[in-house]
Amino acid sequence: MTKIRIAENVDAKLVEAYQKLTPQLSSSNPPPTEDELKAIIGSDSATILVAEDANGRILGSMTLVIFRIPTGIRAWIEDVVVDTQARGMGVGQALNQHAIELAQKAGAKTIDLTSRPSREAANRLYHRLGFTQRETNVYRYSVD
Repeated sequence: MTKIRIAENVDAKLVEAYQKLTPQLSSSNPPPTEDELKAIIGSDSATILVAEDANGRILGSMTLVIFRIPTGIRAWIEDVVVDTQARGMGVGQALNQHAIELAQKAGAKTIDLTSRPSREAANRLYHRLGFTQRETNVYRYSVD
């Protein structure tokens, strides 16, 4: 049974989980430090969700960002990662469903996310959950 909870404080278990999970998500970014995790948790707009097994082991995480813009309240799902040993067990689905519920309660009109085409299982999951692929261009400006 997977339990989803909001990370409300930073402890050694959360820091260690991100040290393990972040390389599975990105090879170009280091895991967040304890202070960086504290800043995210302390943010008014960002919520870290963690998925845990019955023993409290963190199986995956994501960040849900909810913000107001002139056209309404929006939500964005970022940095979804499930430990390789827990993939295919419904962890990603549980994380996303919890994030959708939180965004709806906050009054978000839309929830956006991006996913690399190579993440085939994740893309199938997003379609199953009701996300639709948008006809848009995503641009990135790198500040170095």
